[in-house]
This record gives sequence, C-alpha cells and structure tokens, in this order.
Amino acid sequence: MQNNLEPSLSINFSKEKEEGYKRIFKRSPLVSSMSVGWNDLVIAYDQYPPGEIPKISVKQHCLGIYTNMPSFVQTERTINGRLVREQNIQGDCVIVPANTSHQVAWNHEGGALTIAINPTVFAQTIYEVVDPDCVELLPQFATPDPLIYQIGVALKSVLTKHGTSSRLYAETLINALILHLLEHYSTNRPNLSECIAGKLPKYKLQQVIDYIYAYLDRDLSLKELGTVVQMSPQYFSQLFKETTGITPHQYVIRCRIERAKGLLKQGLSIAETATQVGFVDQSHLHRHFKRLMGVTPKTFSQQFKKRKN
Repeated sequence: MQNNLEPSLSINFSKEKEEGYKRIFKRSPLVSSMSVGWNDLVIAYDQYPPGEIPKISVKQHCLGIYTNMPSFVQTERTINGRLVREQNIQGDCVIVPANTSHQVAWNHEGGALTIAINPTVFAQTIYEVVDPDCVELLPQFATPDPLIYQIGVALKSVLTKHGTSSRLYAETLINALILHLLEHYSTNRPNLSECIAGKLPKYKLQQVIDYIYAYLDRDLSLKELGTVVQMSPQYFSQLFKETTGITPHQYVIRCRIERAKGLLKQGLSIAETATQVGFVDQSHLHRHFKRLMGVTPKTFSQQFKKRKN
C-alpha cells in the first residue's frame, strides 16, 4: 500500500549512475548503458517481479517503457501526489519530469526499459530554434505510444547485442525520442519540423566527413561530431539529416562499409577488417555489409579475387 506521507528518496542518475538504480530497486539492472561504457547516457533494462518502489524524486526526466509484459499488470501509480490505478500492457510508456515525486506498486512480473535524460539535454535539443524556457515536459501516466515503444525496443536491442560500438545509434534514437516528447508531451508544444530548417554549409559537411573517415575505428558520438562544427548534438543531427538525407549513424555505417570493401580487396581477413573499420566483431560487419551490398563480406572477397584473376 502506498504511503504518500513518507519523504521522497532523492536520486541523481548523472552522478550516481547504476548506484542510483540500485538504491531504488536493491539490485543492478540486467543491462544498462553504464555497463557498456555509455557514461553520458542513462538507459537500463530489467525484469521486475511483483513489488513496489518507494516515493522517489529524480533530478532527470524519466521514462518507463513496457517492452516485455504479460496480458496486463495491475498497477497503483502516484505522480506528484496524484494516484491512478492502471492496467499496464506492452507498449505503454510513463513520463515523470525531473524533480517530480513518483511511487508505484504492481502485481505481476514484467520487463521495462528505464531512460533518464538531463533537463539540459532537452534545452540543447531546441535552443538554436526555440526558447527552451517556454517549454516544460508534462507528467504522463501509462499510455500507449507506438513510436516511444519502437524506440524502447530498439534501445534494448542495441544494449544487449552491440552496445559497445553503437553509442552513435543510441544517441540518434534518444534524439528522436526527445523531439517526440517535446512535440507531444510538453507545454507550448513546438512544431519542430517547421522550426528546424536549413542545411549544413558545404565546408562544415566536409569537415564532419573528413573527421568520420579519420576516426572510423572509434565509437563516435553525436556530441563528438557536433563539436567538429560547433553545434549541439541534437541540432547537428537534424541539419546533417536535412543535408544528406540520412542520419549521422547511417552515414558512418556506409563509410565503414566503403572502407571495408577497400580492405577486403587488399586481402585483409574479415575479422581484421571489422576491427579496423569500427565494427564490434565479424558478425556485426557481416550484417551491415550484406544489408547494404547485397552479399556477404566473404562472397565479396571471393568475387573480387575471381575478377582479379
């Protein structure tokens, strides 16, 4: 039974990282962004047995995305003193703005993704085009949102499969999530598709391209690429897509495949090629190579050798 009179447990994920999670749930999550080295992101996935969490107040905006659920879960949730009895299903999401009290109890096991985003990141997302002081994220009890659910599933997959080399992809997903939240779950909702216009100047685009090719073997981040052209990560990501038609992550993958083709033609092994172009392993290269080229790296190498002979 929830007790709304008890004091809130104050959590700051930016400082506490996984320790903050453990203070709430008394254990580590099954997988988290911290465990794969994304220290500037706070994302955690876990399976939760029936139970409850105490009243908490977090310094970050927090989202809960129900990704693995039975038919429904009976939940009592209190946000900012308001109690709502929910029937949570897969695809539901919950939004708790920063410094807002939150308490919840539930009766069945289920899997969910937790995302914590610093309020400053929200401001950086739009400050070039919209006054962030005029926008406030609103609390949201459990509600289905297909786009947020898809982003949650994708983030879970990235964490569990290729976390150590997919930070750029995760940041791209978080960026899309922030823009969606700002447009649909905030006060004075800006139409960002109208606000964000224009393209990168040619010289700045070339600076980014040169930087990407120079550091293909690194786990590049949006912040790193944005710094090259003195832009916030989010604004850079938007202008890059407007200019090239694809996201920075998609562009980096294509650059890696192009370089991989050259290395394979030089006779490098598939495993060595994967390492030199920044893929986490041979299977990671295999998956993207086949998707973009229509053949596997092995087949590509064999075909090139036949043509050469």
